[in-house]
Amino acid sequence: MVPMGNLLTRSIFVMGNFTTGESRMKRFLAIAFVCAFSCCLYAQVVDATVCEILKNPVAFNGKIIRVKGTVVAGFDQFVVKGIGCPPAGNNNIWLSYPEGTKASAGPAMMVQIQPARNFTGTVAVVERTPVQLDMNKDFKQFDSLLATQYKKGGMCLGCNKFEVTATLVGRLDAVEKTELQRDKAGKIIGLGGFGHLNAYAVRLVLQSVSDVISKEIDYSQALAITKDDIQPVTYISEIENITTYVRDTAKSYDYLRRAQLERAVDVYGTSEDDHGVEVRSGPANEAIVKYETKTKQFIYSSDGLVFNCIFNLNRVFGLERIRATVFAGENVADVRNPLPGGAGASLFDMEIRAWKTTILDVVANKQKTLTLPGGIIVWNYKWPAASINKNVDDALNSFLANEALLTR
Repeated sequence: MVPMGNLLTRSIFVMGNFTTGESRMKRFLAIAFVCAFSCCLYAQVVDATVCEILKNPVAFNGKIIRVKGTVVAGFDQFVVKGIGCPPAGNNNIWLSYPEGTKASAGPAMMVQIQPARNFTGTVAVVERTPVQLDMNKDFKQFDSLLATQYKKGGMCLGCNKFEVTATLVGRLDAVEKTELQRDKAGKIIGLGGFGHLNAYAVRLVLQSVSDVISKEIDYSQALAITKDDIQPVTYISEIENITTYVRDTAKSYDYLRRAQLERAVDVYGTSEDDHGVEVRSGPANEAIVKYETKTKQFIYSSDGLVFNCIFNLNRVFGLERIRATVFAGENVADVRNPLPGGAGASLFDMEIRAWKTTILDVVANKQKTLTLPGGIIVWNYKWPAASINKNVDDALNSFLANEALLTR
């Protein structure tokens, strides 16, 4: 197919050499051809709703689609929400910018699973038509709003100030299955999917954005409780120092709770280990080919997998980074060495366990409160001891169902 810019240039060149007697007719035909070709390109954009896409993602695979939706950049989410869609486990489309985009919005952290050099299983193949992002003023407004954090009242992990509704155009990538395929021995032999824990069956790689409308998220109820919670400042950033810090604070617990926290940080090993867990920093907002195909680096992990733990240090710094490290480590442990009965756990169940392990770390550090996106408080040191478990369960179930749009 001839690029549009080349076609227009060629048409102008030809029209400039028409003879006087034929010029009007040929000019008319040339312009008509260009217009028809432009209409054809425009017609290739498929209009769809989020619910239609989520109902049958593979039907839209590789197509350029136009969809209107609510976009959220949360703790481990950068998604177009499927509000009002029938419950289906995960009512979200993962959002990515094209590779090479220098932009700010994205999840606070993400764990991306990648085949190592010694992986012998299957990986879902995604067809990729190059996407060029129009970084106009609408996109810059969109990205800036989604990168604006809410910072008041204690620790609010992954909390953004705004959610954004917009019309999005981009390439849709889809796979049939996101569940990790395991053999009878429990070894992972197949993977696919996008975003955090490769748990999203569909991804939109953004091409353009328009009709941007922002809505400030109401944190007032949470702020009334957390306004006097002032977080201490810590500058621990090296992963080995973080894991040591977690182990030290976990000593205040009984054996089972201490073991749960240690399991979450043991996955990081040491810098000398070829353990298949890579820690990186950045907004985790791009569709980067080299992290979605078999790694070319010298990594032979025990199970043939590489876990890329990506932390956006503009959103999780100091104590927040420590909490995010625990959360990500629990995710890795649950995939790599699932507990009895946990090999087929849903994203909902894995999130529940990761948040509970993170809350153990919060309590061990005598942190007063912990708030999640949407202003949902999942820990409050003033809760009566008899109601702590129920309050944590109720808060996490509410957060996952209503904010993250995840169900079992």
